[in-house]
Amino acid sequence: MTSSNNTKSPSLSSAKLKLPGDGYSEWIRARFWVVNPEGAYVGIGRITLLEAIHKTGSINQAAKSMKMSYKKAWKLVDDMNQLMDKPLVIKAQGGSSGGGTVLTSEGLWVLDQFRELEKRLQKFLEQESQQLTKAFNSLK
Repeated sequence: MTSSNNTKSPSLSSAKLKLPGDGYSEWIRARFWVVNPEGAYVGIGRITLLEAIHKTGSINQAAKSMKMSYKKAWKLVDDMNQLMDKPLVIKAQGGSSGGGTVLTSEGLWVLDQFRELEKRLQKFLEQESQQLTKAFNSLK
């Protein structure tokens, strides 16, 4: 911890402390999931997979980019396809390149909603971190 007359708070470097979750603020690390009533969910790992599929057009290439087996990626996609009434990811019919995988409008909506929620959560956690910094400094 730093102790000086400024408002610096302790640094929570994830590499140093090896804590799970993202550092949304200096004081707070968090992870969150969006869950439907049946228990299907998306969190940052699954969202990252959806983004990789959207970018590459391929579950296989997305899995490779994440150092994940195709089998695991396909299982995650299958699980995520249970999140809503319609699938988030579908196989595109082939053409000269043999087809691929695309996110449906529902898949793109889930990506957008998750990232927007993440932004709001980050803003909230940054505000809470400022309060913790003030409280910490008042104890010195």
